[in-house]
Amino acid sequence: MTDTGRKYRFSWKLLGDLKAGRPNLGPVTRLEVYRLMQYTMRDVLEQEYGTDKADEIFYKAGLLAGKEFYKNVVGTPADLNEFVRNLQQILMEMSIGILRIEKADPENGSFVMTVSEDLDCSGLPETGFGVCIYDEGFIAGLMESFTGDSFDVKEIDCWCTGDRTCRFAVNRIPR
Repeated sequence: MTDTGRKYRFSWKLLGDLKAGRPNLGPVTRLEVYRLMQYTMRDVLEQEYGTDKADEIFYKAGLLAGKEFYKNVVGTPADLNEFVRNLQQILMEMSIGILRIEKADPENGSFVMTVSEDLDCSGLPETGFGVCIYDEGFIAGLMESFTGDSFDVKEIDCWCTGDRTCRFAVNRIPR
């Protein structure tokens, strides 16, 4: 245990050496396993703390993941175009989703992004509400890491609300 009493402070090292640990199965698993972990975790968090707190925790986890993903996978692109190109390629190669930028106003820090075939909800039944709160945080973490500014990200369309892509309004938070 660390001196702060935390056992699981995130470090990229927690992802492990996949080549050594999974020499036969490799780094890929079925989407059902990812969703099983995510939605059972959400269920338990919601039972223990309520929906709003569970959503807050998932957003914060996504934010941390986005920052760590940027630092360890995306790198340091020179400009917005390179950032988007690199991110699109990485998300596709890792089967995370298909990213598109529908609107971009970099001067005002305002974007509309879509992620199709995403991990969290593509193919789920309609629920009447969006479920991609972790993705909101993930996108916010990526954008903050690239720009140095904080962002508010809200899902405005979701597979679970009858749309066939997830759409996110991404807005820089004024300082």
